[in-house]
Amino acid sequence: MAEVTVVFADLTGSTGVFESLGNAKATQAITRLTQWIGKVSQAYRGHVVKYLGDGVLVVFPDNADAVDAVTELQRVHSDRIRNWPEPLKMRLQMGVARGEIVEQDGDCFGDAVNLASRLSDLSGPDQILATDAVIQRLPSDTLVRSRSLGALEIRGRTEACQVHRIEWQSELMSESFTVPASLTVPAPAQPAAELASIELSWLDINTAFSSTELPIFLGRDQDAQFVVQDPRVSRRHARIEWRAGKFYLEDVSSYGTWVRFADSTAAVALRRQECVLLLEGEIALGAPFEDFTVPTVSFKFADGKMHLQKK
Repeated sequence: MAEVTVVFADLTGSTGVFESLGNAKATQAITRLTQWIGKVSQAYRGHVVKYLGDGVLVVFPDNADAVDAVTELQRVHSDRIRNWPEPLKMRLQMGVARGEIVEQDGDCFGDAVNLASRLSDLSGPDQILATDAVIQRLPSDTLVRSRSLGALEIRGRTEACQVHRIEWQSELMSESFTVPASLTVPAPAQPAAELASIELSWLDINTAFSSTELPIFLGRDQDAQFVVQDPRVSRRHARIEWRAGKFYLEDVSSYGTWVRFADSTAAVALRRQECVLLLEGEIALGAPFEDFTVPTVSFKFADGKMHLQKK
């Protein structure tokens, strides 16, 4: 088995493009973009395994080549769509993992493939999420900067995975590499039982739920424990549960859920996926945060230390 770096690159926002352009033109636009992703990857010595509608699966023998390729793709694509009409913008979200794979009948299989796919799903628009193995194998003199998101639970895996966000923006790339800050919440001084509570706020609704009351649903249905009346919100839109000492948010909706933590402007996009609520932040239901009308639920924990106000 060969050890490679696996990259999943997905285009977000394709649904809006189909609505705006129609099936034929939208398919043509998406195909051009995915073919471009493939050509850039090949220029960095990557091998395109397959095209997946609005996504591309690529493997790189050299880890540094893979990271150079994904950062270049994000920089060029972000600049390209800067002045595009909002309904036509398709942003890149990418997952990167390093490990052994098995190649068979023109496809590839292995834990690294599954991880890259999951991280691509969990990443938000304009984001690159990578496993610890990818970051640790970068040359010591690299200019690529990353930020640790800590150990995240990945669906389908029994063990948590150390995940990093690669900062590809040019203003960050020009700085020297620094030790990434961790998003893991420090161990509280009080007993954990006192902190096992989460407070949700939307408009004038503020409700706290203890871990013993979970799981709960956020949704439009009156049977949901936290009701958000908006046509973009599904009857049962998202589920919050307490598991292994952490709060988890799972999207179970038709249109998706976005999470933005207090220390970042970037969002994690969830489509039938889950993420750990590491820090206080906001949850957008049914549309991304770029839509200023989207119903946005603030969440914080009951330690009294965090006080993010809902916008």
